[in-house]
Amino acid sequence: MKYLFIVQGEGRGHLTQCIALEEILKQNGHEVVEVLVGKSAARELPAFFQQKMKAPILRFESPNFLPSAANKRNNLLRSITYNLCKTPTYLKSIRFIKQRIEANQPDVVINFYELLTGFCYAFYNIQIPQICIGHQYLFLHKDFELPEIHRAKIGTLNFFSRLTSIGAAQRLALSFHEMPEDAQHRIRVVPPLLRKEVFTLQPREGNYIHGYMLNSGFAESVMDWHRKRPDTPLCFFWDRKGETEVKKVDDTLSFHPLDDKKFLEMMSGCRAYASTAGFESICEAMYLGKPILMVPAHIEQDCNAYDAARNGAGIVSRNFDLGNLLDFTKTYQPNTTFRPWVNNARYIILHALEQEAHATYLRKSLQSYLSFYQMKIYFRNLIGTK
Repeated sequence: MKYLFIVQGEGRGHLTQCIALEEILKQNGHEVVEVLVGKSAARELPAFFQQKMKAPILRFESPNFLPSAANKRNNLLRSITYNLCKTPTYLKSIRFIKQRIEANQPDVVINFYELLTGFCYAFYNIQIPQICIGHQYLFLHKDFELPEIHRAKIGTLNFFSRLTSIGAAQRLALSFHEMPEDAQHRIRVVPPLLRKEVFTLQPREGNYIHGYMLNSGFAESVMDWHRKRPDTPLCFFWDRKGETEVKKVDDTLSFHPLDDKKFLEMMSGCRAYASTAGFESICEAMYLGKPILMVPAHIEQDCNAYDAARNGAGIVSRNFDLGNLLDFTKTYQPNTTFRPWVNNARYIILHALEQEAHATYLRKSLQSYLSFYQMKIYFRNLIGTK
């Protein structure tokens, strides 16, 4: 079967999920014909993604959230205004997506939470089935418990999630734990998609705190804490545009550009992990049994942090107060059901994708047979008439 990936390029999680799924599909005899990645002026496509992906990668302009002036939490109003001004550009991107689907003729389109894919299916009569993958679809599940904060923002997030999945045959909702299917909303709950490198790591407890921040403005919060506790080693990764080298502040604090191999190696040997609550890195830390401090940068990460805390992953904070994290490590107990759930991901997700692909193949075969049968009847009638 042939698959085409369309990926939101914002952050790290969708990209690593994309890498993991391509590996699973290729190992089972399927082909990823092309990967379309949304890009923005605020982010660069990490080198690890370009190195790991085997399928050709094409870029297109896509909407993205803008950080606040302090480059910490995303600014919703600024983001909406900015993206509305770029509507003509995004219309070109929607046409581009349509053209690539038509050119490749995949059996299934896999959408990793890219908004313009939903608009493409809304504007054009695309018959190729779309399957959407993302943790955000779990928030649409009828049985999912949402946090009692920012209800209007959560409503906006869920509306956005619905837009990304317009025309989807099903939504695969990545989850920290197992839940029943929600047929009404076409949601199937599946385990997180972690890269194969995670499963080969041997966790050990070091003396340093490992971290990742989506918006580099949080570095100020980290440095403020570091000035009070310079004795605690800190190793943080950030997504600051233009930063390609390690920024060493002193002997116990350094900021690193995104590097997937080094990031996981540091994760496996850390004492604890601090993050802006991206779903993917939380899952990696949980799988490796690391206590987590979560500092959400936007409403989606507020929901991620809430759900992760309910599953025993760690604690939530408004800033990088690493002292609270160190206190939490003293009582932390890893979630023992999480690893078995994640270990079944390839089988559960592959079954869902193959099921849809085979259904598409049967539909096409039936349509071909009916077309042939109708043509046969036509010629019989034509010959009979003469």
